[in-house]
Amino acid sequence: MAEGAKWYVVQTYSGYENTVKATIEKTIETRQLSDTICEVVIPMETVTEVTENGPKTVERKVFPGYVLIKMVMTDESWYIVRNVRGVTGFVGSSSTNPTPLSEKEVLQWGVERHEVVVSFDVGDTVRIVDGPLTSFSGRVDALDIDKNSVRVVVSMFGRETPVELELDQVENISED
Repeated sequence: MAEGAKWYVVQTYSGYENTVKATIEKTIETRQLSDTICEVVIPMETVTEVTENGPKTVERKVFPGYVLIKMVMTDESWYIVRNVRGVTGFVGSSSTNPTPLSEKEVLQWGVERHEVVVSFDVGDTVRIVDGPLTSFSGRVDALDIDKNSVRVVVSMFGRETPVELELDQVENISED
């Protein structure tokens, strides 16, 4: 992905979200702009509706009339996106000066998901690989993937001390 790419919100005519997405993706391919315009997303959610015939699972747009685009904002990329049929403009203080989404908004809205794969479980022995306790080993006492945290019981000075860490600060000690 391009360095400096940020997420921007583009307003579209209602019902044109899929057309706008397809047009931008085709333009990226034909003009070879994948280094400038990285990703086009229509945020969707899965909803279970209860009907007369029983429960039915459907995909629904989270923000109808909006498309999210991860791009490096240049005059060319702005012009290309702004002039796609169905686009009414960028969201921001002015249409010529779009405001990018913050990292918090990107994660909160589920635009980018940072999948965490954990190779250890409660009771496993792990090594701390980052922070002030680097190279200490301990036993996993609690694991909360949603909050990106793990509690490891480490033996220091003859005492067992629980330490709260982020998931990427520890690694499983493989038992060969």
